[in-house]
Amino acid sequence: MPQQFTPSRYTFPLSALALALASLSTQGYAADSGTTADAPQQVTVTGSRISRAQKEGATSVTVITSAELEKKGYSNAFDALNGLTQNTGFTQGADFGNTFTPAANAISLRGLGPNHTLTLIDGHRVADYPVPYDGSENFVNLANIPTAMVDRIEILNGGASAIYGSDAIAGVVNIILKKKFDGVEVNVKGGGTSHGGENLRFQLSGGKTWDDLNLVYGLEVSGRNPIWARQRDFMSDRTRLGETPTVILGRKDAESGKYLNLGGCNSAAGLFGGSVSSIGNRCVSGKASPDFWTVQTLNQSENGYFSLDYTLNEHTQLFGNLLFGFNHTENNTRGPSWTSAANSTSYFLNQATGGYESWTKRFAPEEVGGVDHTNKEWDDTSANVNFGVRGDIGDSTWKYETSYSGSTYTSKASVYGRLLSSVDNYFLGPQLGVDPDGVPIYNPNVNRLSQPLTPTEFQSISGRSIERDKSWLHTISASANGELFDLPAGAVKLAGVAEYGRQGFSNTPDALINQGAFYNASQTNSYGGTRTRQAVGTELFIPVSSLLNVNFSGRYDRYALSDSSIDKFTYGSSFEFRPVKTLLFRGNYASSFRAPDMNYLYLKEQHGYYSNTTDYWRCKQAGQPLSTCDFNNMSPGANYTLTGNQALKPEDGKSFGFGFVWSPTKKFDLSVDYWDITINNLVTNLDADKILRNEADCRSGIRDINSSLCQDAISRVVRNPDNAVVDAGVINHINIIPINAAREHVAGVDLVGKLRWDSEDFGNFLWTTNYTQVVRHTYQQSGDDPKDNYLADLTNTDWPNKLNTSLTWNLDKVSSTVLLSRNGKIPNGEQTGYLKPGVTVNWSASYKVTPKATVSLIVNNVFNTIKRDDTGGWPYYPVGSYSPFGRQGWLEFNYHF
Repeated sequence: MPQQFTPSRYTFPLSALALALASLSTQGYAADSGTTADAPQQVTVTGSRISRAQKEGATSVTVITSAELEKKGYSNAFDALNGLTQNTGFTQGADFGNTFTPAANAISLRGLGPNHTLTLIDGHRVADYPVPYDGSENFVNLANIPTAMVDRIEILNGGASAIYGSDAIAGVVNIILKKKFDGVEVNVKGGGTSHGGENLRFQLSGGKTWDDLNLVYGLEVSGRNPIWARQRDFMSDRTRLGETPTVILGRKDAESGKYLNLGGCNSAAGLFGGSVSSIGNRCVSGKASPDFWTVQTLNQSENGYFSLDYTLNEHTQLFGNLLFGFNHTENNTRGPSWTSAANSTSYFLNQATGGYESWTKRFAPEEVGGVDHTNKEWDDTSANVNFGVRGDIGDSTWKYETSYSGSTYTSKASVYGRLLSSVDNYFLGPQLGVDPDGVPIYNPNVNRLSQPLTPTEFQSISGRSIERDKSWLHTISASANGELFDLPAGAVKLAGVAEYGRQGFSNTPDALINQGAFYNASQTNSYGGTRTRQAVGTELFIPVSSLLNVNFSGRYDRYALSDSSIDKFTYGSSFEFRPVKTLLFRGNYASSFRAPDMNYLYLKEQHGYYSNTTDYWRCKQAGQPLSTCDFNNMSPGANYTLTGNQALKPEDGKSFGFGFVWSPTKKFDLSVDYWDITINNLVTNLDADKILRNEADCRSGIRDINSSLCQDAISRVVRNPDNAVVDAGVINHINIIPINAAREHVAGVDLVGKLRWDSEDFGNFLWTTNYTQVVRHTYQQSGDDPKDNYLADLTNTDWPNKLNTSLTWNLDKVSSTVLLSRNGKIPNGEQTGYLKPGVTVNWSASYKVTPKATVSLIVNNVFNTIKRDDTGGWPYYPVGSYSPFGRQGWLEFNYHF
């Protein structure tokens, strides 16, 4: 598992295929307008199935063009979506570290979570990522969309269940791929940071039209090196603020908790880069965590796209497309560690001393053969296929489309350096029986613990586990739209859709785990399931007058398991009022729903442990501030028990919005929209960190211990008895089960402005501004609990507001864009106050060397700002909310044949 990026096993076959496709295309020069990304197109805007001429409708739609993806410094489609001002919610992305999904990325529009945004590709649903977000929520992975083939991304800023069905509560993301392309285009982009993260991307895209046949294709191959915590000075040692170093070798009296003599730490002096020291009979290092932590994953990916359209006659067209991807990801969050007899008591009877002892060891990079030898790996494969027929119904205004779409996603997760069950015998010798209380008896040699291992010795006590996960989705749909009759102000239009779908998933852990092959491995079960979906919907557009248009929509959805089903009717209405040509007033109201995630329904009882947890109650008991608390960010963390719940109800809610669009000239427009979303019966797994915070507040009297919230939190945290011989009062495990929470309500305002101006001498300018302000966000776990005001909740890390403003300049062969992004305040790590808003500036410039060739320079985070936060302790920055990368730069070359 080399740390440096090397071409993966898929690179060469794809490259050969790319050359073959390139040979099919015309080699002559195609004008710069050969791609149609910037050309006007007659399309149905996301949020309606009825074609329209106006750019603005009753619900605001944000559009990100393919040109913006590069000009504003976005590396891929996810980066652009993540930067949206509407994306105010915190998510655990691929570079979060301790996450269930390091190979995937998701967004959280309006702060409602990844599973409340419907993601479509060319208007069609795709399979969920096979591993649930945060171990619970199903979502669509946005990490592997080939940017070379993205025409535009449309984001519907509001609920749309009456049009699209389940999931469309916070909004809809529709990634629209290119349908026309003339010629061949090659793009190479490479760059990195000042320390680590080197990356390279190659893209080939092209297309050709032969009479009635149109072909479009694209291939993208990319790779990047990881960035390690040790490569950032401010987080390369977790004792920078005077914290207690991590124990890497310890021999403790289980009854008194005092450390016993190890014979010194001289033998371990060369471990963790020579940072090991001795404190009170134990060997410690501040490098134990930073040496094994990747703040950016290693990634190699290959993605491809093929699209074919064939015109049978003037009324009928056949179409089909295929999108596929191969993705390899590696990350590391902590090195291997061992605690004696962890499968039973975590301590043993030492026959030689007659005392009960607990031994611990953290393995150093020098012992395992390098940190990358214990990386976790994910190998993912995805494929989406869509084909059908579309056309006109005779000579009428009616159009139809019938299609099949299929999607599959597989993931193989490999965990290297996993300790085998024989590890106790390696360090303690053979077990000599048990005492009357069942405590294992050993007669160990302490030198066995203190003596460093060689990589070969580590390999003899470690192995690899493999988990295989899969998800899939099949959908057959038929839709039609056209004019019913004419009114004085125009034609009344109707659209209808019928859909049938089937989806499923399976999660299969390594059988060796339940066979006892690995040390301290909790029992885990394979699980999965299927369900079907049927839906019919309709939409009606009525031009009441030359000033007023109204829309009505309704949809019926039914989801069926093998022995039960749920159904839901949703409806929507909207209006557009134009008192003058330059001014639009608009409003919308809709009901919404979401069927429970399949993972919530089918999950069998799983046992495991969190990568790290903070025991807030013990910190309070000890009177220690969180930043230096001995029980803060403990790794490995607490054990958990997780189960599904087939009694879950569907979520339902309401959304409404209103606003205006003012366009006094063709060079200026301004829109302001208020939005309001309410979800009832919210399905959620309560966050373990939130549970532990609530438990501490309830036990300490901050919250009413008799409230249903407190009773629930205390029942979920199971602790050892206060009189236990070892680990008295320590968390034994946390019970996690999905529930229908009472209510979540979020509301806010979006502002969008654009100003264009021309200068004969200085070129053309475009200034755009997007701003979102959340004005209300409340959560109520049960009907008799008080509402939790998330905007004033120091445990909530969502942004209350976001601002993006950019200036683009074009003059002859030169183009440049500056993007300034400002994210609002979030709580500090200690949750005693707020961090100041964060501001970053991205800059790009391009120069057309020849009519065919363009060279570009992109710099993200121009001023090299890193948001620091020492209050929560190591790693001293708000993980997941801000990046610790610093300045990044790329050089890009594009050639159009």
